[in-house]
Amino acid sequence: MNSLQRRTARLIVAYEGTAFHGFAPNPDVPTVDAALREALEKIAQVPVELVAAGRTDAGVHARGQVVSVELPSRLKLESLPSKLNSLCGPNIAVRDVQWVDSSFHARFSAIWRHYRYTILNSPTPDPFSATTAWHVRHPLDLRPMQLACDAVIGSRDFSAFCRKPARGDDDNDKSVSMTRYVMRATWSRIDDRFVFEIRANAFCHQMVRSLVGTFTDIGLGKRPPSDMMSLIRSGRRQDASTLAPPHGLCLWEVGYPGSVE
Repeated sequence: MNSLQRRTARLIVAYEGTAFHGFAPNPDVPTVDAALREALEKIAQVPVELVAAGRTDAGVHARGQVVSVELPSRLKLESLPSKLNSLCGPNIAVRDVQWVDSSFHARFSAIWRHYRYTILNSPTPDPFSATTAWHVRHPLDLRPMQLACDAVIGSRDFSAFCRKPARGDDDNDKSVSMTRYVMRATWSRIDDRFVFEIRANAFCHQMVRSLVGTFTDIGLGKRPPSDMMSLIRSGRRQDASTLAPPHGLCLWEVGYPGSVE
């Protein structure tokens, strides 16, 4: 292969999203795409285009965002993470880089995405988690939140929890249907942290934050657990609770064929 030939690389990227207006490119504001692409182009000395598994919004974080990119085959990938991290850190960290088959596409090859949402449930805020957890000071009851999870598991129409996208704006870019298949949805508590884990084949815009807002009202006793199924059946977005803020949300992991469950 000559130095002008390219191969497909897969990057696993973590970032603290506070300073960015989401992942997707936007010429008017700082984005994760812009910062990472600028660093890659500086190292590779060629223009590159990134494809991300999830289009995280402004203020949303990632631990396991997956990015595919065509890079010159001459690049030595073993040294690429350290070079990228010296240019992008500490807000962006490239955790791993591998050559993959040319058919790999970070977005369309994904079979599931896993998000985690963290709530700090304490009378006083914690400055050290102010950008990564939603502070809810009134006590939450974990049990009804756990009971409400059953309603969202399986193939469901999440119209009540999603902003209707323009065509081509959802994760799989196939339709504007709000039906998604949720494989896992759980709430757990560790000390003063309530953690929501959800895994699905795809997510529509604002789905996780809208679900968390409704779950939180259930935990506060403002609505019963049965409201979750009622909302799914009605599809009425105006009946769902207020969106949870973005900074508690993190794209935790993305699965591909052969991924370990």
